[in-house]
Amino acid sequence: MFDYKEYYMKENELVKKEYAKSLEIINDIINKTESKEGYNQYFNHLSKLIIMIANHEEKLDDDYFKNNSFQQLKVDNERLYEDILPSRYNTCYGNPSYAISEFGLEIGQVLSYLHTIVIECIQFAYQHRIIMLNRVNQLIIKFYNHLLGNENISTHELIKYLKDDAMKYCDVKTEFKIESVSNPQVNYLGNMIKYENLDDLRYLFKYGVYIGDNEIKIAEYLKSIPKEKIKYMGDIITEAFQRGFIVDNKDITIKSSVLLRYFIGFERIIKEVIANFEKIKLNSIISHSFHLLISTKINKQYYYDHRYDYGLYYDEEYSNHKVNIYEKNVEKHSDILSVFGGTILFEGFGEKPFNPRTKKDCIRLDEEQTKIDKLEKLKTNKIINKYVSRETTSFTIVSYPIPEIGEHFEDIFNETIRVNTLDVDIYEKIQQKIIDTLDKGEYVHVRGKGKNKTDLLVKLHEIDNPEKETNFHNCLADVNIPLGEVYTSPVLKGTNGTLFVEEVFLWGLKYNNMEITFKDGYVDSYTCTNFDKPEDNKNYIYENILLPNKTLPMGEFAIGTNTTAYVMANKYKINDILPTLIGEKTGPHFAIGDTCFMWSEDNPVYNSDGKEVIARDNEKSILRKTNIEEAYTGKHTDITLPYSELGCIEVITKDKKRIPIIEDERFVLPGTEELNKALDEA
Repeated sequence: MFDYKEYYMKENELVKKEYAKSLEIINDIINKTESKEGYNQYFNHLSKLIIMIANHEEKLDDDYFKNNSFQQLKVDNERLYEDILPSRYNTCYGNPSYAISEFGLEIGQVLSYLHTIVIECIQFAYQHRIIMLNRVNQLIIKFYNHLLGNENISTHELIKYLKDDAMKYCDVKTEFKIESVSNPQVNYLGNMIKYENLDDLRYLFKYGVYIGDNEIKIAEYLKSIPKEKIKYMGDIITEAFQRGFIVDNKDITIKSSVLLRYFIGFERIIKEVIANFEKIKLNSIISHSFHLLISTKINKQYYYDHRYDYGLYYDEEYSNHKVNIYEKNVEKHSDILSVFGGTILFEGFGEKPFNPRTKKDCIRLDEEQTKIDKLEKLKTNKIINKYVSRETTSFTIVSYPIPEIGEHFEDIFNETIRVNTLDVDIYEKIQQKIIDTLDKGEYVHVRGKGKNKTDLLVKLHEIDNPEKETNFHNCLADVNIPLGEVYTSPVLKGTNGTLFVEEVFLWGLKYNNMEITFKDGYVDSYTCTNFDKPEDNKNYIYENILLPNKTLPMGEFAIGTNTTAYVMANKYKINDILPTLIGEKTGPHFAIGDTCFMWSEDNPVYNSDGKEVIARDNEKSILRKTNIEEAYTGKHTDITLPYSELGCIEVITKDKKRIPIIEDERFVLPGTEELNKALDEA
C-alpha cells in the first residue's frame, strides 16, 4: 500500500530539524502577539492556523480514520477550513478587501495572498510533505521579522520574498504537479478506492479537501442503488474511452496509464472504472494534487478573488525559470509521460450559479504580464506535446447531477443516465443527413427569435472533393458523453454577426444577456448585464473568457442534436446549470478560442463514412506553420443557443439557395424528424 510518509521521507529528512525549529518560532510568535492589534493580530491568527495544521499532520495515519467517528472527522475537516467559510469571509485576512482595509492597498494585497499560502498547507499536511510545510513557515517568519522588526517597511522587499520563494520551490512544485497526473505508483487515492469499504463514508475525509453536503449525499445515494447500475455507469465511461482510440485510429495498446478526475463522492463508479481498465492493462492514476480534485468549493468568492495573485511577482525572469524547470522535469519523467493514455473527466453538475463580486482591490495581470503568461502557456504546451500529444492520446468527459440540484435529484440522475446512453446508430445516421446538407453550403445562417438578438453568418471551408471530404465531424459518444453534435472549424473571414444568449453558465460563472459581436471571425465587442456599470460587464467577460488574449476567434461552430437532454433540462428547469458537456448538445453552439483540433491539425480525422474532415484549421491556427506563438489562444469556451431561443439554422449555398435545418425549435430537414419526438412528447 502506498504511504505518503515513506514516499516523501528523503526530502522531508533534509528539513526535519529546521521544521521543528520553525514551529518553535511560530509558537513564540503566538505568545508575543497575543491580544494585540494590527500586524500582531494578523501574525497571531496565521501562526495559530499553522500550528493547528501542523498538529493535524502529526495525527494523520490509518488509526486516525479508524478510531474517529464520521461526525468527528467532519468536525475536524470543517475546523481546518472555517477561516474561509462564506459566513466568516467579511473579516477574513484571505479576503483582499478586508486585508486592504486593515493594512492599506499594497501590503494588504500581499498579506491576503500570504493567507492563501497558509491555507495551502492543509494539502501538504495530508500528504505529509514536511518540506513544503517548512517552506511556508520560513516565509511567515521572514514576513513577521520584516513587518514587526523593521522601522522601514518595504512592500518591494515583501514581494521579493514571495518571488524568491516561488523561484526556489519551482522545481519541487513542478515535479509534484507532473507526477500527480502521470505516475501510477503514487496511488494513495487509487488504493483507497480499490481496497476501502466504501460503505463506510469516513473514507471521504482522506482527500483532505473540504467535504460538504454534496460529497456526502452523493456517496450515500450511490450506496442505495443496485450494483448492476453502478457497473453499467462505469462500463459506459471505459467503453467510450476505448472507442475514442478506435474512432481516431489510435493505438491504445502502447499506453499503460489513464488519469481519472471525478467529483468526490462518486467513488463506487470510479472503482468499476479502475477494474475495467485493469482488464486492458491500463493503470489508473488519481491525482492527489488539490487543484485537480473536484468537489464543492467551500467559498467560490475566495478562489475567484485570488485567481491572479501570482501577478504580484510575475515577470519574464520567473516565467523563463518556470519553463526551464518544466522542460527539465518533463524530460526526467519522459518514460511515464510517453505511455500516458489520456484523461477521464467525471464532472458533477447542479451547483447554484455563482455570481462573483468584482473587486478592484484584487490583483490582476497587467498588459506585459498577460503577454508573458500567454507565451509561457504556449511554450509549456509545446514541451508536453513531445510526449503527451493529442495525436496519440484520447479523453472522455461525462457529467452526472449532484444533490444540490434540488428535490428532483434522483429523477434527474436517472434521466441523465438515459441521456448519456442514447442509441449511437440512430444518431449517427441522422447527423450524417445534417452533415450532407451542411456540406452543400458556403455559409450557415443562425438567427434567434423573440428577445434573442442572435444573427450570425458562419463561413464554411470550400470542399474540393465532396466524395472524399466533409466540413463537419459526426460526434457520437466517445470522447464526449452524451452524444449529439456535428461540428466544424469555421473560416474566419466572412464569419460575421451577433451571438446573444439570455442566460448561460460558463466555467462555473453565470452570464446574463451575454452579447458578442464577431467581425471576420474574431470577437469585436462583448457585454452582459450582470453588473450596473458597462465597464464591469465588459471586464467580467474579458477576465474570465478572453484573458490573456485581447480578442478570440470563433474556433468552432456546431449543431447539437440531443433533444432528450434539452427536454430534461426544461422539465426540471435546470437549463442554466447544465454543464457545457450536456448543454452544448441542446442547440447550436459556438466556441471562442482554439479549434477542436488544436495541436493536432495535421492528424487526419475521418467520419464513419470514410470522408476526411478537412476543416481542422482556420486563419489563426494555420499560423503554427510560420509563428506558433501566434497560432493558439489557450482558450476554448462553448456558448450554446438553446432551441427555445432559436428562430432558424439554414444552409446558404453558393447559388444563394437556403436549406433550413431547424425552424422555430424543430428540426425540419427531411430525415431528422426523429429528433423532434422528444420535443413533441415533452
